[in-house]
Amino acid sequence: MTRYRSYVALGDSFTEGLNDPGPDGRFRGWADRVAERLAQLEPDFHYANLAVRGKLIDQIVAEQVPVAVAMKPDLVSFCAGGNDLLRPGSDPDRMAKKLAAAVAELRATGAEVLLFTGVDPRDTPLMRRVRGKFAVFYLHLRSIADLYGCRVVDQWSMQAIRDWRAWSDDRLHLNEDGHRLVAARVLDVLDVPCDDSWHKDWPARVVDPRVKRREDARWVREFLVPWVNRRLRGTSSGDGLDPKRPDLRRWNLH
Repeated sequence: MTRYRSYVALGDSFTEGLNDPGPDGRFRGWADRVAERLAQLEPDFHYANLAVRGKLIDQIVAEQVPVAVAMKPDLVSFCAGGNDLLRPGSDPDRMAKKLAAAVAELRATGAEVLLFTGVDPRDTPLMRRVRGKFAVFYLHLRSIADLYGCRVVDQWSMQAIRDWRAWSDDRLHLNEDGHRLVAARVLDVLDVPCDDSWHKDWPARVVDPRVKRREDARWVREFLVPWVNRRLRGTSSGDGLDPKRPDLRRWNLH
């Protein structure tokens, strides 16, 4: 088992930790959960989380990757591209070239780099229409991982997070259960033992069609319309926000 002394997390809302509130009122998320476990194994463990919600892959490469390179951590997690793929005109081939260049730069520091596929969007009406773009990008990502010797967290195969009970009301971000499952999968990929499992059999449930229609209508009103309006205005939910943990500092378990 490898003991990591330092870890830097790069990405967007997924890595920032939306919507998994921690005891201090800030979002926790899978990356913080992984950092906590790594800190239990390494007393002098340091962690930074540079992820900011809404960021596109070009922004992550320009704003976060150089900071991570300068920090020279043992481990970097790099998850990007989901926000791009939802936008009309995005090109998974161009995105993959951007990702490959950034991975090469990170690997040149000696850091181990952890990459992520996304969840299969076939169950999400908003994203199902661009499922092919997602698949092409994640195939590129696997090739990049092979080329540069990166580990891959394959969320596409995680049946446990295909259930809506792993997601928050906005249907775009995992909830506490979802982040816990992803953290367990990350630790498994890193060969780090933990008490959680990324497998989960959700109990069967029957959903009243009338309740589902009301929930769908509320989702459109409270989440889809504001999301579309931000796209039309060219704004992002992360505009003006700073990373929640911008410095590589010691993790305090107490």
